[in-house]
Amino acid sequence: MGCYRYLQELWRKKQSDTIRFLLRIRCWEYRQMSRVVRCPRPSRIDKARRLGYKTKQGYVVFRARVRRGDRKRIARKGQVTGKPKYHGIHQLKNEKNIRRIAEERVGRVAPNLRVLNSYWVNQDTVWKWYEVICVDPFHPTIRNDPQINWICNPVHKHRECRGLTSAGKIGRGLGGKGRRYQKNRPSRWANWKRNNLIKLARYR
Repeated sequence: MGCYRYLQELWRKKQSDTIRFLLRIRCWEYRQMSRVVRCPRPSRIDKARRLGYKTKQGYVVFRARVRRGDRKRIARKGQVTGKPKYHGIHQLKNEKNIRRIAEERVGRVAPNLRVLNSYWVNQDTVWKWYEVICVDPFHPTIRNDPQINWICNPVHKHRECRGLTSAGKIGRGLGGKGRRYQKNRPSRWANWKRNNLIKLARYR
């Protein structure tokens, strides 16, 4: 086995003494930092490489922090003026998954980069941390690499905001195949629209 295979097996056993100690130390370090921080190198190089990261010019890694759990409604003094249906504050669930939110925050911090993928690195009782792999679409090294220069096309601008990354596709229900996922493609809204829209010929 290569060294990355050993790292992969090590990260699979997160309750081992080594990983527990490492995560506890890193968690304390991450709490002292800002919400979005640029990393000098990936914390999990084996995972980053499997998701497309290369140690070459044009690749950047950011670490983003997202609060865990449900999403409270923003209401001054807890007062929601309106119907009782909308009076809930606490038990509101977010439609986007937390990893996708982390990617969007990195995309807002670095709008000149393209988000490639992301992965989990740490968590505590309040926060979850993800590392997001970004690519500089204007760097000559990226533009001349046939394996990654597809991301330089203008159609991939802010792909994290449109649910085109891996986390976004999973959140849109595109993670599976077969009869259980027929109504999710190309999207739930497009499927509903196709089945409910009446199309009539102009001359009939």
